[in-house]
Amino acid sequence: MGPGTDITENGLRRLLDEWDPIGVADAVRDEYDCMLAPLLQRLRHGADQAKIGKFLRHELEDHFGLAPLPSEPEAMAARLMSWWTDACRADGTDRVE
Repeated sequence: MGPGTDITENGLRRLLDEWDPIGVADAVRDEYDCMLAPLLQRLRHGADQAKIGKFLRHELEDHFGLAPLPSEPEAMAARLMSWWTDACRADGTDRVE
């Protein structure tokens, strides 16, 4: 199993708030919480960067009604993959189940 739920949810929330694609994270603390569980599920099941990027693009376009730049979701996917790898190492987990 991957890192502890609380650690990963808090860390992921922080990353999504830093990314803040719609620019409201300072005012609405839970704006991106709708993406926490789906992203963590994908990461825990070994989704690759392309799948994470596709999910983020879908969320931005269909859920939030944005037209992101082509590289925006993919850049965030790369950041999420790096964060997940580091979180797994910090938790003493070599491999995500």
